[in-house]
Amino acid sequence: MNATGLEIPEPERPSRITALMEASVVLSLAAAVLSLFLLGWIANEMREGDTIKFDFAVRNWVHRFASPGMTRAMTGISLLGYDLLIVALVVALATFLYLRWRRAAVWLAVSMAGALALDLSLKYAFHRPRPQPFFGAAPHSFSFPSGHALCSFCFYVVLAGLIAARTRSTFLRVAVGVMAAALVIAIGLSRIYLGMHYPSDVLAGYLAAAVWVATLLVLDRWRLNRRKLADRRR
Repeated sequence: MNATGLEIPEPERPSRITALMEASVVLSLAAAVLSLFLLGWIANEMREGDTIKFDFAVRNWVHRFASPGMTRAMTGISLLGYDLLIVALVVALATFLYLRWRRAAVWLAVSMAGALALDLSLKYAFHRPRPQPFFGAAPHSFSFPSGHALCSFCFYVVLAGLIAARTRSTFLRVAVGVMAAALVIAIGLSRIYLGMHYPSDVLAGYLAAAVWVATLLVLDRWRLNRRKLADRRR
């Protein structure tokens, strides 16, 4: 372990299976099912037009705080959800491979590949037109769900989890988790502030990401449990 509190395995090995890790499988599965249910509910409400009142109420309330300084800040934050996120992804993968955190690199790569597939699939499945933006030009893609919300959740939350799993410092774990959550929320708010998405698009993006990440957790723990059982039989 180095001065930062991070453990750098050589080579990286999966953690020992504990009762807490096994319980996380059940919790992850419950989170995936609940998120999927809520995503389906929001999608159905959106298709029937029942989210319009909510969407416009939130959009108009957020727009009340508009100012040149706020617009510049929100534009910068929005970049962290896609353009700069791509750069951060490349840097994170290169760093993981340099540290020989191969399992972490695979986790992050699979998470982001699934996020991109989900974003494109859901956008073309629902074909929701973009709202009229408050600032800037709207992207030439559909609105539901928000790709920025979905991808930022899958990147920053998973990145925080991978780092937290490799440190003994409770303070660092909490700090990384809080920073990731704050950044993901800020990115979603920036898309609403700029008018690029309806609020229901952002919520749907978070829920789609939660389904995917929770499913990955379930599959990962199931794989580790199978490996552990196989080792015991040898």
